[in-house]
Amino acid sequence: MAVKTVAKKAADFFKAETVLCAAVILAALSAFFVKPDREYLNYIDFNTLFLLFALMAVMKGLQNAGIFIFLGRGLMKKAAGIKAVELILVFLPFFFSMVITNDVALITFVPFSLVVLKMANLERLAVKITVLQTLAANLGSMLLPMGNPQNLYLYAKSGYGFGRFCLIMLPYVIFSGICLLALTLIGKSRGEIGVILPGQKSPDLKVLIWCVPAFLICLASVFKLVAAAVPAVIVAVFLLFYDRKVLKQVDYSLLGTFAAFFIFVGNIGRIEVFKNALSQILAVSTQTVAAAASQVISNVPAALLLSGFTDDWEGLIVGCNIGGLGTLIASMASLISYKLLLKEHPSLKRKYLILFTALNFALLALLLALSLAL
Repeated sequence: MAVKTVAKKAADFFKAETVLCAAVILAALSAFFVKPDREYLNYIDFNTLFLLFALMAVMKGLQNAGIFIFLGRGLMKKAAGIKAVELILVFLPFFFSMVITNDVALITFVPFSLVVLKMANLERLAVKITVLQTLAANLGSMLLPMGNPQNLYLYAKSGYGFGRFCLIMLPYVIFSGICLLALTLIGKSRGEIGVILPGQKSPDLKVLIWCVPAFLICLASVFKLVAAAVPAVIVAVFLLFYDRKVLKQVDYSLLGTFAAFFIFVGNIGRIEVFKNALSQILAVSTQTVAAAASQVISNVPAALLLSGFTDDWEGLIVGCNIGGLGTLIASMASLISYKLLLKEHPSLKRKYLILFTALNFALLALLLALSLAL
């Protein structure tokens, strides 16, 4: 009985943390070919891990404080018609994801949108809005280094300045915004509507008092004004004594995934056969290979894996970002909105997957063509 319980818990953990488990298994397997030594410590990019931890903690604090919903409600009050409601719901995650990351944007605004649509008797739009919100979060997050985990890593690894990084992705974000606008306006959902929003108290000022300064320190680290360890230590020590709830809510599995992939990539880089093979494949078209790899292993692992075998940072940044489109696992953030929608509307699974797949691959093809043309 005890063995079955342990096996079930292990199976449940693997199901919930598939990417983490796969990364750990790959790291362990690679250790058979490259025996552990002092070089292992040099594999791990601690600056990325420190800054990622600090940003995740601050964003979780801001989310718990209710600031994002508060701002979203303020915009919704100005909605004069159904199309206005659609545009606001879609572009909330598009713009917010640039700063608060794509996964936090979806965790925040998908449930909010489902409540709004239900109260406005617009549940027929649930699939369309959720699919477009998922696209919006993945596309908007491409612009800034702190928009998603792979950007934060590639920003640090490439050595690019903040402005240069943003300029690389700016054409794709502008083009994506135009596409989202067109997709949102499609349909006969015109007319006026009074959206009655559920009661919501003002943001928790006590939480904002520490979140805002902490976020500014994180930004200082993004701009390379202070070491990445500074915001990590400050946030960790502060939360340890002030708000351990936030400390527990940090996505440590993502940090573990990064660490495991660092070891795997470091070991593969020391195996000449694999190193040469990957380098030759990437030489064909970095952005195409990165986008293709993302469809199978997701764009964060793709960025970590391929970064050790190419100096084409621009191609890798573009490829891993647009590679977040396509399959449901191309960006792990996409699974968040999928699960949230199915929780409320399980009968819409097939309809959602059809629309999601069609729009994702269409936009992936357009952005990939744009990347090859630029």
